[in-house]
Amino acid sequence: MGGRTRRLERAVIWAAWLFGVGGAALVGIGGFFMLARPALLPEDLCYLDRSADEIADSIPRLGRWLRRVFVVLGGYAAAAGILTIYVAATSVRDGSKGSVAVLAVAGASSIGVMTLVNIMLRSSFRWPLSFVAAVWLAATLAAAAMP
Repeated sequence: MGGRTRRLERAVIWAAWLFGVGGAALVGIGGFFMLARPALLPEDLCYLDRSADEIADSIPRLGRWLRRVFVVLGGYAAAAGILTIYVAATSVRDGSKGSVAVLAVAGASSIGVMTLVNIMLRSSFRWPLSFVAAVWLAATLAAAAMP
């Protein structure tokens, strides 16, 4: 009985840590979007089949508008990450199956969707995002072993 209990305790700890890492990644993604992401990445220009100058000439205020959009998006990503870290450190660590279900759905609808879209676009960010999605999936699977 003692060995099984220790394995279950380890599953809870692993799930909490992995969800925490996923949350920290969301905070990092949010910070990137708020502070460093340019309005148009080189891959955006490639997808649009236009140069930065062509876009600036034809839609002069687009860059400023997109910058604001990305600040908002980054704020939401950071907020989701902060909430994930909190839930991982409290409810998941306490063994709450409900919190794991919420985090699994939140991960699928946040980093999961972001990853799938980046894969479809063949984005340069598809592999780092895939890694974060894999961490989230690993956290969910580790939590499945919880009592």
